[in-house]
Amino acid sequence: MLVKHRVLVTGMIPEPAIDLLKKNCDVEVNTEGRVLSKEELISRVKGKDAVLCLLTDTIDDEVFQVSFPKCRIFANYAVGYNNIDVEAATRRKIVITNTPGVLTDATADLAWALLFSVARRVVEADRFTRDGKFRGWLPDLFLGMEITGKTLGVVGAGRIGSNFARKAKCFSMRILYYDKKRNYQLEQDTRALFVDLETLLKESDFISLHVPLLPETRHLIGERELALMKKTAILINTSRGPVVDEKALANALKEKKIWGAGLDVYENEPVIEPELISLDNVVLLPHIASATFETRTKIGIMAAENILAFFRGEIPPNIVNPEVFTEKEPL
Repeated sequence: MLVKHRVLVTGMIPEPAIDLLKKNCDVEVNTEGRVLSKEELISRVKGKDAVLCLLTDTIDDEVFQVSFPKCRIFANYAVGYNNIDVEAATRRKIVITNTPGVLTDATADLAWALLFSVARRVVEADRFTRDGKFRGWLPDLFLGMEITGKTLGVVGAGRIGSNFARKAKCFSMRILYYDKKRNYQLEQDTRALFVDLETLLKESDFISLHVPLLPETRHLIGERELALMKKTAILINTSRGPVVDEKALANALKEKKIWGAGLDVYENEPVIEPELISLDNVVLLPHIASATFETRTKIGIMAAENILAFFRGEIPPNIVNPEVFTEKEPL
Protein backbone atom coordinates (compact mmCIF):
# COMPACT_ATOMS: atom_id res chain seq x y z
CA MET A 1 0.00 0.00 0.00
CA LEU A 2 1.30 3.42 -1.00
CA VAL A 3 1.89 5.69 1.99
CA LYS A 4 0.68 9.21 1.29
CA HIS A 5 2.60 12.31 2.26
CA ARG A 6 1.13 14.04 5.30
CA VAL A 7 0.30 17.73 4.85
CA LEU A 8 -0.88 20.30 7.39
CA VAL A 9 -2.98 23.22 6.17
CA THR A 10 -3.01 25.77 8.99
CA GLY A 11 -6.31 27.44 8.08
CA MET A 12 -9.40 27.14 5.92
CA ILE A 13 -8.49 27.85 2.32
CA PRO A 14 -10.73 27.38 -0.76
CA GLU A 15 -11.85 23.80 -1.30
CA PRO A 16 -10.29 23.34 -4.78
CA ALA A 17 -6.83 23.75 -3.25
CA ILE A 18 -7.55 21.29 -0.44
CA ASP A 19 -9.09 18.83 -2.91
CA LEU A 20 -5.97 19.04 -5.07
CA LEU A 21 -3.82 18.07 -2.10
CA LYS A 22 -6.20 15.33 -1.00
CA LYS A 23 -5.83 13.54 -4.35
CA ASN A 24 -2.22 12.82 -3.50
CA CYS A 25 -1.78 13.42 0.24
CA ASP A 26 -3.17 12.78 3.68
CA VAL A 27 -4.35 16.29 4.59
CA GLU A 28 -5.06 17.78 8.03
CA VAL A 29 -6.81 21.17 7.98
CA ASN A 30 -7.28 23.62 10.83
CA THR A 31 -11.04 24.24 10.58
CA GLU A 32 -11.40 26.31 13.74
CA GLY A 33 -11.61 29.67 11.96
CA ARG A 34 -8.77 31.19 13.96
CA VAL A 35 -5.00 31.40 13.93
CA LEU A 36 -3.32 28.48 15.67
CA SER A 37 -1.40 29.37 18.80
CA LYS A 38 2.33 28.74 18.73
CA GLU A 39 1.86 25.68 20.92
CA GLU A 40 -0.88 24.30 18.66
CA LEU A 41 1.19 24.94 15.55
CA ILE A 42 4.21 23.17 16.99
CA SER A 43 2.06 20.23 18.02
CA ARG A 44 0.45 19.89 14.59
CA VAL A 45 3.60 20.16 12.47
CA LYS A 46 5.09 17.10 14.14
CA GLY A 47 5.17 14.18 11.74
CA LYS A 48 4.11 16.20 8.70
CA ASP A 49 5.90 16.09 5.36
CA ALA A 50 4.74 19.57 4.32
CA VAL A 51 2.93 22.58 5.73
CA LEU A 52 0.72 24.99 3.82
CA CYS A 53 0.77 28.00 6.12
CA LEU A 54 -0.95 31.37 6.26
CA LEU A 55 0.68 34.79 6.54
CA THR A 56 -0.77 34.98 10.07
CA ASP A 57 1.39 32.03 11.16
CA THR A 58 4.78 32.79 12.66
CA ILE A 59 7.10 30.19 11.17
CA ASP A 60 10.44 30.44 12.96
CA ASP A 61 13.30 28.18 13.96
CA GLU A 62 11.33 26.88 16.94
CA VAL A 63 8.79 25.49 14.47
CA PHE A 64 11.50 24.16 12.15
CA GLN A 65 13.24 22.44 15.04
CA VAL A 66 10.12 20.39 15.71
CA SER A 67 9.18 19.72 12.07
CA PHE A 68 12.69 18.90 10.81
CA PRO A 69 13.92 16.60 9.31
CA LYS A 70 10.62 15.08 8.16
CA CYS A 71 9.00 18.31 6.97
CA ARG A 72 11.08 19.86 4.21
CA ILE A 73 8.70 22.43 2.71
CA PHE A 74 6.53 25.27 4.01
CA ALA A 75 4.29 26.73 1.30
CA ASN A 76 3.08 30.20 2.27
CA TYR A 77 -0.46 31.13 1.22
CA ALA A 78 0.65 34.66 0.32
CA VAL A 79 3.05 36.65 -1.81
CA GLY A 80 4.82 38.15 1.19
CA TYR A 81 6.73 35.86 3.52
CA ASN A 82 7.90 38.14 6.32
CA ASN A 83 6.08 35.75 8.69
CA ILE A 84 8.74 33.11 7.95
CA ASP A 85 12.36 33.01 9.09
CA VAL A 86 13.76 32.16 5.66
CA GLU A 87 17.38 32.20 6.85
CA ALA A 88 16.63 29.60 9.52
CA ALA A 89 14.79 27.48 6.97
CA THR A 90 17.66 27.67 4.52
CA ARG A 91 20.16 26.59 7.16
CA ARG A 92 18.10 23.43 7.66
CA LYS A 93 17.59 22.90 3.90
CA ILE A 94 13.85 23.54 4.27
CA VAL A 95 12.13 24.90 1.17
CA ILE A 96 9.98 28.03 1.43
CA THR A 97 7.57 28.99 -1.34
CA ASN A 98 5.13 31.85 -1.95
CA THR A 99 2.42 32.76 -4.47
CA PRO A 100 3.61 35.70 -6.61
CA GLY A 101 1.70 37.28 -9.46
CA VAL A 102 -1.67 35.70 -8.80
CA LEU A 103 -3.07 38.52 -6.66
CA THR A 104 -1.71 41.46 -8.66
CA ASP A 105 -5.00 42.66 -10.12
CA ALA A 106 -7.02 42.10 -6.96
CA THR A 107 -4.61 44.05 -4.78
CA ALA A 108 -4.21 46.92 -7.25
CA ASP A 109 -7.99 47.11 -7.61
CA LEU A 110 -8.46 47.34 -3.85
CA ALA A 111 -5.87 50.10 -3.61
CA TRP A 112 -7.99 52.05 -6.07
CA ALA A 113 -11.12 51.25 -4.06
CA LEU A 114 -9.44 52.72 -0.99
CA LEU A 115 -8.26 55.76 -2.91
CA PHE A 116 -11.77 56.51 -4.14
CA SER A 117 -13.32 55.78 -0.74
CA VAL A 118 -11.04 58.25 1.02
CA ALA A 119 -11.05 60.92 -1.68
CA ARG A 120 -14.84 60.96 -2.05
CA ARG A 121 -15.59 60.20 1.63
CA VAL A 122 -17.65 57.16 0.68
CA VAL A 123 -17.62 55.47 4.10
CA GLU A 124 -18.51 58.65 5.96
CA ALA A 125 -21.33 59.39 3.53
CA ASP A 126 -22.68 55.85 3.71
CA ARG A 127 -22.78 55.96 7.51
CA PHE A 128 -24.44 59.39 7.43
CA THR A 129 -27.13 58.12 5.07
CA ARG A 130 -27.78 54.89 6.99
CA ASP A 131 -28.13 56.90 10.20
CA GLY A 132 -31.07 58.76 8.68
CA LYS A 133 -29.26 62.11 8.57
CA PHE A 134 -29.71 62.74 4.84
CA ARG A 135 -32.29 65.52 4.41
CA GLY A 136 -31.59 66.46 0.80
CA TRP A 137 -28.88 67.81 -1.48
CA LEU A 138 -26.63 70.55 -0.09
CA PRO A 139 -23.79 72.46 -1.82
CA ASP A 140 -21.23 71.56 0.85
CA LEU A 141 -22.35 68.03 1.77
CA PHE A 142 -19.34 65.68 1.99
CA LEU A 143 -17.03 67.62 -0.25
CA GLY A 144 -14.08 65.48 -1.31
CA MET A 145 -11.05 65.50 -3.55
CA GLU A 146 -10.98 65.37 -7.35
CA ILE A 147 -9.09 62.38 -8.75
CA THR A 148 -8.98 62.89 -12.51
CA GLY A 149 -5.99 64.90 -13.65
CA LYS A 150 -4.17 64.84 -10.30
CA THR A 151 -0.65 63.60 -9.49
CA LEU A 152 -0.30 60.00 -8.36
CA GLY A 153 2.77 58.80 -6.46
CA VAL A 154 3.52 55.07 -6.57
CA VAL A 155 6.06 53.79 -4.07
CA GLY A 156 7.29 50.43 -5.31
CA ALA A 157 7.08 49.61 -9.02
CA GLY A 158 6.94 45.84 -8.93
CA ARG A 159 4.03 43.74 -10.22
CA ILE A 160 1.33 45.30 -8.05
CA GLY A 161 2.62 48.87 -8.07
CA SER A 162 2.98 48.83 -11.86
CA ASN A 163 -0.49 47.36 -12.30
CA PHE A 164 -1.91 50.04 -10.00
CA ALA A 165 -0.12 52.79 -11.94
CA ARG A 166 -1.32 51.53 -15.32
CA LYS A 167 -4.92 51.78 -14.16
CA ALA A 168 -4.33 55.50 -13.49
CA LYS A 169 -4.18 56.13 -17.23
CA CYS A 170 -7.99 56.07 -17.24
CA PHE A 171 -7.98 59.16 -15.04
CA SER A 172 -5.45 61.23 -17.01
CA MET A 173 -3.13 61.40 -14.01
CA ARG A 174 0.46 62.52 -13.86
CA ILE A 175 2.34 59.52 -12.45
CA LEU A 176 5.47 59.65 -10.31
CA TYR A 177 7.12 56.52 -9.03
CA TYR A 178 9.93 55.62 -6.66
CA ASP A 179 11.76 52.31 -6.45
CA LYS A 180 15.28 51.07 -5.86
CA LYS A 181 15.61 50.63 -9.61
CA ARG A 182 13.97 52.14 -12.69
CA ASN A 183 11.08 50.40 -14.40
CA TYR A 184 11.50 51.34 -18.05
CA GLN A 185 8.45 49.34 -19.13
CA LEU A 186 6.25 51.27 -16.71
CA GLU A 187 7.65 54.54 -18.02
CA GLN A 188 6.91 53.48 -21.58
CA ASP A 189 3.37 52.34 -20.74
CA THR A 190 2.31 55.30 -18.59
CA ARG A 191 4.86 58.09 -19.08
CA ALA A 192 5.56 57.74 -15.37
CA LEU A 193 8.48 59.76 -14.02
CA PHE A 194 11.16 58.09 -11.91
CA VAL A 195 11.85 60.36 -8.92
CA ASP A 196 13.35 60.18 -5.45
CA LEU A 197 11.03 59.54 -2.52
CA GLU A 198 11.19 63.10 -1.22
CA THR A 199 10.10 64.55 -4.57
CA LEU A 200 7.26 62.03 -4.81
CA LEU A 201 5.99 62.87 -1.33
CA LYS A 202 6.10 66.61 -1.94
CA GLU A 203 4.39 66.61 -5.33
CA SER A 204 1.81 63.81 -5.16
CA ASP A 205 -1.87 64.25 -4.41
CA PHE A 206 -2.26 60.51 -3.83
CA ILE A 207 0.49 58.19 -2.58
CA SER A 208 0.08 54.42 -2.78
CA LEU A 209 2.55 52.00 -1.16
CA HIS A 210 3.51 48.76 -2.91
CA VAL A 211 6.79 47.66 -1.33
CA PRO A 212 7.71 44.43 0.48
CA LEU A 213 8.50 44.53 4.18
CA LEU A 214 12.29 44.63 4.47
CA PRO A 215 14.56 46.21 7.09
CA GLU A 216 14.96 49.24 4.83
CA THR A 217 11.20 49.64 4.25
CA ARG A 218 10.11 49.37 7.89
CA HIS A 219 8.67 52.80 8.81
CA LEU A 220 9.49 54.00 5.31
CA ILE A 221 6.67 56.46 5.94
CA GLY A 222 7.10 58.15 9.31
CA GLU A 223 6.81 61.58 10.86
CA ARG A 224 9.39 63.17 8.55
CA GLU A 225 7.86 61.73 5.38
CA LEU A 226 4.32 62.67 6.39
CA ALA A 227 5.48 66.25 7.01
CA LEU A 228 6.71 66.44 3.41
CA MET A 229 3.28 65.63 1.97
CA LYS A 230 0.68 68.13 0.88
CA LYS A 231 -2.03 68.95 3.40
CA THR A 232 -4.46 67.71 0.77
CA ALA A 233 -2.58 64.41 0.23
CA ILE A 234 -4.07 60.95 0.66
CA LEU A 235 -1.94 57.94 1.67
CA ILE A 236 -2.92 54.38 0.68
CA ASN A 237 -1.27 51.25 2.08
CA THR A 238 -2.06 47.76 0.80
CA SER A 239 1.51 46.44 1.13
CA ARG A 240 2.58 45.61 4.68
CA GLY A 241 1.57 47.41 7.87
CA PRO A 242 5.01 48.17 9.33
CA VAL A 243 5.93 50.15 6.21
CA VAL A 244 4.00 52.97 7.89
CA ASP A 245 4.60 54.32 11.39
CA GLU A 246 0.99 54.07 12.59
CA LYS A 247 1.35 56.46 15.52
CA ALA A 248 2.90 59.10 13.28
CA LEU A 249 0.13 58.60 10.72
CA ALA A 250 -2.59 58.90 13.36
CA ASN A 251 -1.05 62.14 14.56
CA ALA A 252 -0.76 63.53 11.02
CA LEU A 253 -4.42 62.72 10.30
CA LYS A 254 -5.61 64.09 13.63
CA GLU A 255 -3.74 67.36 13.16
CA LYS A 256 -4.80 67.61 9.47
CA LYS A 257 -1.20 67.49 8.26
CA ILE A 258 -2.52 65.29 5.44
CA TRP A 259 -6.09 65.00 4.22
CA GLY A 260 -6.74 61.29 4.56
CA ALA A 261 -5.55 57.70 4.45
CA GLY A 262 -6.78 54.28 3.42
CA LEU A 263 -5.32 51.18 5.07
CA ASP A 264 -5.74 47.46 4.49
CA VAL A 265 -2.74 46.40 6.60
CA TYR A 266 -1.49 47.35 10.06
CA GLU A 267 1.74 47.60 11.97
CA ASN A 268 0.76 45.15 14.73
CA GLU A 269 -1.97 43.27 12.93
CA PRO A 270 -4.68 42.50 13.92
CA VAL A 271 -4.24 45.22 16.57
CA ILE A 272 -4.83 48.71 15.16
CA GLU A 273 -3.60 51.99 16.61
CA PRO A 274 -6.66 53.08 18.68
CA GLU A 275 -6.46 56.70 17.57
CA LEU A 276 -6.84 55.65 13.94
CA ILE A 277 -10.13 53.95 14.74
CA SER A 278 -11.53 57.18 16.17
CA LEU A 279 -10.79 59.26 13.06
CA ASP A 280 -13.19 59.89 10.17
CA ASN A 281 -10.50 60.76 7.62
CA VAL A 282 -9.13 57.23 7.41
CA VAL A 283 -10.75 54.16 5.85
CA LEU A 284 -9.79 50.90 7.58
CA LEU A 285 -10.17 47.48 5.94
CA PRO A 286 -9.44 44.03 7.45
CA HIS A 287 -6.57 42.93 5.15
CA ILE A 288 -8.76 41.97 2.19
CA ALA A 289 -6.64 43.08 -0.78
CA SER A 290 -6.62 39.59 -2.31
CA ALA A 291 -10.13 38.69 -1.13
CA THR A 292 -11.89 37.78 -4.33
CA PHE A 293 -13.23 34.29 -4.93
CA GLU A 294 -11.03 33.86 -7.99
CA THR A 295 -7.82 35.15 -6.46
CA ARG A 296 -7.99 33.34 -3.14
CA THR A 297 -8.65 30.09 -4.99
CA LYS A 298 -5.70 30.67 -7.32
CA ILE A 299 -3.46 31.39 -4.32
CA GLY A 300 -4.45 28.10 -2.70
CA ILE A 301 -3.92 26.08 -5.87
CA MET A 302 -0.52 27.68 -6.42
CA ALA A 303 0.55 26.87 -2.84
CA ALA A 304 -0.68 23.29 -3.23
CA GLU A 305 1.13 22.90 -6.55
CA ASN A 306 4.36 24.08 -4.93
CA ILE A 307 4.03 21.26 -2.39
CA LEU A 308 3.15 18.62 -4.99
CA ALA A 309 6.07 19.64 -7.20
CA PHE A 310 8.41 19.18 -4.23
CA PHE A 311 6.99 15.72 -3.55
CA ARG A 312 7.69 14.81 -7.19
CA GLY A 313 11.34 15.66 -6.63
CA GLU A 314 11.13 18.93 -8.55
CA ILE A 315 12.22 22.42 -7.53
CA PRO A 316 8.90 24.17 -6.72
CA PRO A 317 8.03 26.86 -9.26
CA ASN A 318 7.72 29.60 -6.64
CA ILE A 319 10.63 28.81 -4.36
CA VAL A 320 11.87 31.70 -2.21
CA ASN A 321 15.19 30.13 -1.19
CA PRO A 322 16.54 28.16 -4.19
CA GLU A 323 19.93 27.97 -2.52
CA VAL A 324 18.70 24.95 -0.56
CA PHE A 325 19.19 22.97 -3.79
CA THR A 326 22.75 24.13 -4.46
CA GLU A 327 24.13 21.07 -2.68
CA LYS A 328 22.89 17.85 -4.18
CA GLU A 329 21.21 15.63 -1.66
CA PRO A 330 18.15 13.34 -1.74
CA LEU A 331 14.79 14.97 -0.99
